[in-house]
Amino acid sequence: MSEEFTFLGMTIPKLATYEGSFLVGWGILAYFLQSADPPSFTAMIPAFMGTPLLLLGILAQKNEANLHHYMHASMVVALLMVLGGARVITGFDTMSGLAIGSHIILILTGVCFMTGGIMSFRHARKSREG
Repeated sequence: MSEEFTFLGMTIPKLATYEGSFLVGWGILAYFLQSADPPSFTAMIPAFMGTPLLLLGILAQKNEANLHHYMHASMVVALLMVLGGARVITGFDTMSGLAIGSHIILILTGVCFMTGGIMSFRHARKSREG
């Protein structure tokens, strides 16, 4: 079994970095795209969720000795992203299109990262056993 696991063509720390960067960018963009005057600070929630994911991905790439700790913490962040994004189910009729989009993006990126992370954890366990 190969030592390095990849998901969607990249390592999990790199996936965390890319997804975190995307969420930070989306949160900043959503803040400026909203029509409210003054803009609501809550539009940047994807950026607040993406920042820890981005930082944990960078730390995991720099400090491979603690890779498993960083990746476990990033899985918790991804789970919080999915749970926070799930609010769209109950508040769909009262949300703006931008808010719905942000919630769906949180769910999709969180599920994508958790899928890759779980597969990576299974791969690591099988590599240790084999």
